[in-house]
Amino acid sequence: MYRFLLSRQWVIVTLVFLLLIPVMIELGFWQLHRHEHRVEQNARIERSVKADPVPVRELTGPGGSVAEGDRWRQVTAEGTFDPEHEVVVRRRTNSDDKVGVHVLTPFRLGDGTVLLVNRGWVPSDGPQTSLPDIPAPPSGEITLAGRLMPDETTAASGIKDLKGLPDRQIMLISSGQQADALGVPVLAGYVEQVSPDPGADGPELVKGPDYGGIGPHMAYAVQWWLFAAAVPVGWVILVRRDARDRREAAAKEAESGAGGDGGSPEPEPAAVGG
Repeated sequence: MYRFLLSRQWVIVTLVFLLLIPVMIELGFWQLHRHEHRVEQNARIERSVKADPVPVRELTGPGGSVAEGDRWRQVTAEGTFDPEHEVVVRRRTNSDDKVGVHVLTPFRLGDGTVLLVNRGWVPSDGPQTSLPDIPAPPSGEITLAGRLMPDETTAASGIKDLKGLPDRQIMLISSGQQADALGVPVLAGYVEQVSPDPGADGPELVKGPDYGGIGPHMAYAVQWWLFAAAVPVGWVILVRRDARDRREAAAKEAESGAGGDGGSPEPEPAAVGG
């Protein structure tokens, strides 16, 4: 009854079904790993955000890099803003997805080194070649608090570091590039300002990280595994349906053949009496 499974068509179908099972299982584990990575990332961000603030010099220095475990750490610094060498970071959005710029202002520490501070977002409604109106930073010596961030790269952000931009405009925040431009030591990475609060007239502070959601990856993993379990069930259903169709076709063919061979014999002509 199931000799048709040895046909070329059914051998191909069976091989495809057998291939789908490990592929779907692997896709499920891929989504599971993404879920685990997201959970681990959320935990790391939460530890950094809730950790007690530390002086920025304890976590970064000139010419180095910010460790991944120190991303989002709360840091403090004492010094003065240098608005004369302020630049804007182009094509940045705020919490409402409006396009503008981030204001990057050097913050000079007591030992002469510079900390790059992202003071927040301002709208940029005019031509891209012109600078928007930027509120001035606080004057005099202040105590700054913010979130420590590593230097931005094209690989991590997807933003191309365009060349030939107008004066005081950049695409990526790079402590190395700013050190070359300023001619002084610059601490690696930068800080997203949290305090002092610039108020309604100042730049819109950059929103902190969202570490509450875990995404749909676990649900996707379960779906892929359910699909993998359904593959053999689907194969059995197709086999049984094909076998039934073949039985019905054979039965109809048999009935048709019986009808053609077994008719009633013609009656003989009646004898003529005399």
